[in-house]
Amino acid sequence: MKRWLAAVLLAVCPLAVAQAAGPKAVSINMCTDQLLLALADDDQILGLSPYARDPSMSWHAARATGFPRLSGLAEDVLPLKPALVLTATFVKPETRAMLSRAGLRIEEFDSANSIDEVRQQIRRAGTLLAQPDRAEAAIRRIDLAQEQMRSVTAVSPMRVLPLARRGWVSGGRSLTTDMLEQSGLINLGGEAAGAIGGRLALETIVALKPDRLLVTDRPDHADDQGTAFLRHPALERTAPATERLAIPQAMTVCAGPMLADALERMAAELRQKAPAPR
Repeated sequence: MKRWLAAVLLAVCPLAVAQAAGPKAVSINMCTDQLLLALADDDQILGLSPYARDPSMSWHAARATGFPRLSGLAEDVLPLKPALVLTATFVKPETRAMLSRAGLRIEEFDSANSIDEVRQQIRRAGTLLAQPDRAEAAIRRIDLAQEQMRSVTAVSPMRVLPLARRGWVSGGRSLTTDMLEQSGLINLGGEAAGAIGGRLALETIVALKPDRLLVTDRPDHADDQGTAFLRHPALERTAPATERLAIPQAMTVCAGPMLADALERMAAELRQKAPAPR
């Protein structure tokens, strides 16, 4: 009886199957690439931004190789006739205008500056892509990873300074600093670098006496002046390279489910590098 009813419904409503599938979409921004690659089915993805395959910036670079690489311009998008275009709020006005004139649906995402904003963007992308269950699963994984982090920091709270090339320190309004604070770590970057971040002198960093530095990599040698700063002997004495927390930039540069990977990675590193009991 159920099979017969299903057959009748399909005969009467042939669009039922099409409506069950998620919309075909393109992304013309690296951060919306991450949401599309993490949440959409393969047959939903029509094209990605030029940076989707860059492993230093894109967490899903390996998967991105299976999809067309677009220039980011409207001329590449229009022939694909996507139902949905994902991009950033700072997309070029002329690109937005051309896509709008063609009647395409454009959904813009701003930069995420907190874990809550990451959750909101994942949930929104899941709704747009008709993948709400996948989005909620990703959010649950972030929640679990955050709980894991807090269990580690409760035992061993640390004063952490997020430090990048040439002495750049993330300020009080960024995803990195929110991740530190929400995880129970004492973030030295907020007060030292202000609301938007900035470069700190080597002497200032040494004077802060951080328990750990949070970096995006551990360079074995100085390729340029940017990495030379991180290898300075004074900084090595304050925070040896072997004791730094290293979280790849691709995990935190954009909002996406990979934030769970970043939190899991940091929790694992904190367990290994916890200060010895006094």
